[in-house]
Amino acid sequence: MLSPVCGKHLNLSFLPLHIHYVIFTIMKQIELVPDGTVTSPQGFSAGAASADVKGNGKKRLDLAILCSKETCAVAGLFTTNKIKSPSVILCQQRVAKGKAKAVVANSGCANASTGAQGLADAAEMTALAAKAVGAKPDEVLIANTGVIGIKLPMARIRKGIKQIKVTPQGGHDFTRAIMTTDTTPKEVAVTVRSGRTVFTIGGVAKGSGMIHPNMATLLVFLTTDAVATPAFLKKALREAAAISFNMISIDGDTSPSDTMLIFANGLAKNEPITAKSPLADVFQQALNEVCVYLAKAVARDGEGATKLIEVNVKGAANLKEARLAARTIVSSNLLKSAVYGNDPNWGRVTAALGRSGARVEESKLDVYMGKIPVLKQGAPVKFDKAKAVAVLKQKEVPITVVLNLGKAEATAWGCDLTEQYVKINAEYTT
Repeated sequence: MLSPVCGKHLNLSFLPLHIHYVIFTIMKQIELVPDGTVTSPQGFSAGAASADVKGNGKKRLDLAILCSKETCAVAGLFTTNKIKSPSVILCQQRVAKGKAKAVVANSGCANASTGAQGLADAAEMTALAAKAVGAKPDEVLIANTGVIGIKLPMARIRKGIKQIKVTPQGGHDFTRAIMTTDTTPKEVAVTVRSGRTVFTIGGVAKGSGMIHPNMATLLVFLTTDAVATPAFLKKALREAAAISFNMISIDGDTSPSDTMLIFANGLAKNEPITAKSPLADVFQQALNEVCVYLAKAVARDGEGATKLIEVNVKGAANLKEARLAARTIVSSNLLKSAVYGNDPNWGRVTAALGRSGARVEESKLDVYMGKIPVLKQGAPVKFDKAKAVAVLKQKEVPITVVLNLGKAEATAWGCDLTEQYVKINAEYTT
């Protein structure tokens, strides 16, 4: 992906070859914002407080507000879980209007499976946040993460919201306040320069467990000072999610609270971006970069994880099947366990591929661990096991599958499966 953001050479594997040149030109217009976060675009502020949402007496940031001084065009993606938290339901209703000014979020309580009281509490929480930042209640969105089946501790939340002071420097605190089992904050921003137009896109994410490629699979908040229509933002968000948050897996579970939001306040004063605008492509690519960076950060920080697994599928019959194959392989608990144990058991790759639903002709199949071929044209290759083990010992483990059936490619990310994952989730509420 973009070298300053992801520390790698340009990777256009998810796009057809004939548009690589166009995208390469676009990428030159995208620059990393040093220490960037969700408040890097002009006009956005954030703040956080320690409200003891979880009720364990620990002093940590766990309640936060992100807001814009101008009303924003907004779009969102939400959990595909049939069980949706009341906060998700309320947020979906408000996002459908295409306008918002702020979002209030917390960690420690998912407000899921809490019935009518959960909906009332979510509405009150947004009203309190609205008063704090000078917005109307229906201009404020909401997101929660934490334990399911626990009602929001409204007394502590009322007190906590009064303590929040939003500032343009508050993005880092906002990021920390939404963390649960995350071990590190996940945030980034890029600036786009196209002719005389300059705008910024910032983003933060929370996610470490209950992560699976079925967007939305975590909490993601994106901001931009570009002028863009809600319809374009929705389209751009779906496309970005398809190659980022839909391509990661940690444990195969999705949460009732998963939320992904993008806000555009228009302070860059550009011509409104629509699907047919000259700025549409560069905006999309910049958003893709931000989302892929955050998605990889989530996969790398999986609960108990020690390694990032990157699965590249090439030569698939079509893009849908390439993504399906990559997601299935990276989601395999057998493969994840093998990577943790530095075991070059490539049969776990082919077994997952075979059940993925993607078209496979075994006699054409190639598999690589790093750059080491372990299977060529469906036949095992004699390889240096010590070198393969060395690949698996890396912090980032690349696995490549070449189907040789077409030109479609896709990349998915995951992490190894460790004893610590079991420990974290065995003791989650105790």
